[in-house]
Amino acid sequence: MEEDLVVISRSIVIPKNAKKSSSLKKKIHLFPWDLSRLRFGYLQRGLLFPKPDLKINLLLSKLQTSLSVTLDRFYPLAGRLVKVANNEDDTVSFYINPDGSGVEFIHAVSRKTKVSDILRLSFSSVPSSFSSFFPATGIKNCNGVSRSLLMVQVTEMKDGIFIGFGYNSTVADGESIWKFFNAWSEICSKGLGSEALQSRLQLKGWFFDEIDYPIRITDPEGKTASNGASTSLLQELMFHVTKENSLKLEAKVNDERVSSFEAVLGHIWCLLAKHSGMSREEETHCRLPINMRGRLNPPLEEECFGNVSQTGIAKVTVGELLDNGLSWAAGKINEMERSQTFENAKAVAEKWVRDVRIPVSVGSKDLVVTSSHRFDVYGNDFGWGKPIAARAGPPYVNGRLVVFQGVEEGSLDFQICLLPQVVEKLSEDVDFKEFVSIVL
Repeated sequence: MEEDLVVISRSIVIPKNAKKSSSLKKKIHLFPWDLSRLRFGYLQRGLLFPKPDLKINLLLSKLQTSLSVTLDRFYPLAGRLVKVANNEDDTVSFYINPDGSGVEFIHAVSRKTKVSDILRLSFSSVPSSFSSFFPATGIKNCNGVSRSLLMVQVTEMKDGIFIGFGYNSTVADGESIWKFFNAWSEICSKGLGSEALQSRLQLKGWFFDEIDYPIRITDPEGKTASNGASTSLLQELMFHVTKENSLKLEAKVNDERVSSFEAVLGHIWCLLAKHSGMSREEETHCRLPINMRGRLNPPLEEECFGNVSQTGIAKVTVGELLDNGLSWAAGKINEMERSQTFENAKAVAEKWVRDVRIPVSVGSKDLVVTSSHRFDVYGNDFGWGKPIAARAGPPYVNGRLVVFQGVEEGSLDFQICLLPQVVEKLSEDVDFKEFVSIVL
């Protein structure tokens, strides 16, 4: 893919009724699992579409107008982080001010890039020219005091359109951001009669009564996040798992408590440990975002907007994975997921407040799972057809595994970032390829 992207314009899209309603919106306080992400980069995702039968100026106008309308409902995304200095103890506090400041919107052109270039990302070094298709590279969550909490970039290509976006993970988790994206595409294609406008936004509120807010922390801008390995040493691998192969892996595990998705993750985790070069005594983690909405007491509605996810971590040694295999690994992931109760979340949050630790990186020897196969990415039709593919952008982290639903019902797509020697070994591993198709 040749690097030829040119930014044509930058603008700010504000909620349609921002002036009327912004003064009525209350500040949104941040939880420990929000604050712990402040040094991490904006998460970036994007959808690849066929070339629309629309002039670009009309397409951009439709996207911006519908985005403005959608932000009226999903108003936290149009706000800003506010940092308050607590001079008496040399700490800071953060909250989200839903003031309607707006969302950064970029129009770019890449004349030489084709749809097929984006579909074939396997074995590409990172960062590549594809990184420029995403608008928030290098921006940390703590930078949300001056940058919009959501950023959108529309890139024209020879034979397609790529809509990339980056979002601050203190304001929304994957569940919420894709619900927003689903609503935006529906409003763009159906107009003001869209069902996405009919219901009022439900915010998560505050459910840790024993924790006083705002939570006071040391200034996170004192350090910068790192990814544990120079991104120039990393490569990406795209692979696909059919519904049939997911069910075969589930059958191999032979434990009714373990889902097909957990079985697939167990398969990947075991083979990464096999080729990682780590010693048998070293500890490896599988980090997985856990949607806590239905696990809280009382539970929240699934439609509840905000960051309501905490990271669950399954911890084992490399030797344990190699000796015990798929069934044991999938069982450990399932065990970790089942342990993510309200009581667990409450205890972790209270401990975090007593000993505040804002990490600057995640472990370079971890399998870091992000996103979910449950998010509706292929239902996003803005009026000119459904997406061809979903992709993730920076930040690049060794072991990052981004999960998307596949085009075929029940299938899975994965975008993983690894050291080149691990990519090479995985791509040649017969056990890996028995259930996985590498996208070439």
